[in-house]
Amino acid sequence: MTGKRIRREQLTIRRMIALYQRRCPQAQPDAEHYQKLYGYAVKRLERCAFGEEKPACRQCPIHCYQPAQREEMREIMRWAGPRMLWRHPVLTVRHLIDDRRPVPPVPEKFQPKKRKG
Repeated sequence: MTGKRIRREQLTIRRMIALYQRRCPQAQPDAEHYQKLYGYAVKRLERCAFGEEKPACRQCPIHCYQPAQREEMREIMRWAGPRMLWRHPVLTVRHLIDDRRPVPPVPEKFQPKKRKG
């Protein structure tokens, strides 16, 4: 079961992708591509090691996106972020507040194992 913060992140990502897809001149015409990207992002959010205490993805010490998807999401957020303020101001402000949250310690199961000897 996902919590409020994760659901809000999912909604924010969905709105950013939709805005990018509809309005950005560089967007691909293939709608299915963006549906798959959104599905990928949702899966990553649901499996986040930090859960509800997650930091902003760009500050996270555990990069769970594959490099290609990470770069594409970065491009989408870079383009859609400033435009979100006019279309979805509450989501944007909440996202900016979340971006300033301190990064929690990495959960033990995700820390590198120490070698003996």
